Amino acid sequence: MSTTIQKNNTLVPIIIIAGLFLIFGFVTWINGALIPFMKTINELTDAESYLVASASYISFVVMALPASSIINKIGYRKGMSLGLIIMAIGALVFIPAANARTYWMFLAAIFIQGAGMTLLQTASNPYITILGPIESAAKRIAMMGIANKVAGALGSVIFGAILLSGIDEIKDKLSNVDAVEKAGLLNTMADSVITPYIAMSIVLFILGILIRKAPLPHVEAAPIEGTNASEKTKTSIFQFPHLWLGVLALFVYVGVEVVAGDTIIAYGISLEIPVEQAKFFTLFTLMAMVATYALGVFLIPKFISQAFALKASAILGIALSFCIIFTSGYTSVLFVAGLGIANALVWPAIWPLALTGLGKFTKTASALLIMAISGGAIIPPLYGALVDNKKESLIVSGLNEATAMAEAASFGYWILLPCYLIILYYAFWGHKVGLKIIDS
Repeated sequence: MSTTIQKNNTLVPIIIIAGLFLIFGFVTWINGALIPFMKTINELTDAESYLVASASYISFVVMALPASSIINKIGYRKGMSLGLIIMAIGALVFIPAANARTYWMFLAAIFIQGAGMTLLQTASNPYITILGPIESAAKRIAMMGIANKVAGALGSVIFGAILLSGIDEIKDKLSNVDAVEKAGLLNTMADSVITPYIAMSIVLFILGILIRKAPLPHVEAAPIEGTNASEKTKTSIFQFPHLWLGVLALFVYVGVEVVAGDTIIAYGISLEIPVEQAKFFTLFTLMAMVATYALGVFLIPKFISQAFALKASAILGIALSFCIIFTSGYTSVLFVAGLGIANALVWPAIWPLALTGLGKFTKTASALLIMAISGGAIIPPLYGALVDNKKESLIVSGLNEATAMAEAASFGYWILLPCYLIILYYAFWGHKVGLKIIDS
């Protein structure tokens, strides 16, 4: 891979792109606060509430290939600008959604923001990869990951404070008022999203305009030549089984990453931990990821390989999943946060393994990997469905609702095990299927 700019000209562009990663990190990880908020104001089941994550991540399926086409036509800079403006429009849709307190409108707003983020990521991820020498690309990607998760932690704390403040008291009141008073309380609570989303929209619109004038040099990448000599004889993307297994591994990875970040607040609440404490739990998960990203920058590839990091991550994820299920209280919550350690190095490890030997098919393969982000749309609602079904069966068996909710929320984390087993298979064997590669 080559680039048209010199190394000493990359600092300012790297800072600008890191700013973009801050933005979609902030917007993505406020879902942890939005899920219990939406559940309360719209009186949802757990499965319904996790459609908040689905609405955001399903946009990657819908928009990945169109976004790639748009970037090819208008370039990276304009693509980034358009992505920011679409995100700003999505933020504005929260206003009528809050006024009407209509769940499908909230989901539409989140989907629009997700579409903007898809375009933004489709432009910024390859841009930062080819901005400098390919040998240092992993370090730049890790730096972007740190920016993303730090902003996500900040967003979860800010929106947790705005949206979840006083929610325990409101829930208590809702069970003791008539229908008119109940509607009034829920409407007032829904209105609390209006001001922050107006502010978000203004900031995103301004940034969308400014990015068009930013000093981002034009870069072009040469095709990546694979290490598999048989690539030259391939005629279809379907002839690379290791890629498709990589897409599957990435799909389940994004799912478990979202479960770890977006369910932890609701999980803490279900364990009767006060909201004033639980609203910080997503921060724990994200800070664990940031610390592990930093460790990965130091260790890879000097001390450990990407394949080894993936194996260790999968094994740790399996171990932590059992720990979550078979412990309780704060201990169990801390194990959920610990998934941030297991998850951090999976994304940067799967990408190079999945793209090995793709040659002229690399761009198409990259779009498929972006589409795998839709795992964040599918797996969290499956967790919610497990929780709902288990809760109902426990209540029928005679448990009170609070105890049933706590046990059901813990039971839902069984969804993690098959996901980490798939990642484990890919780490040991799946990334080599169909390739004639000798591991170093």
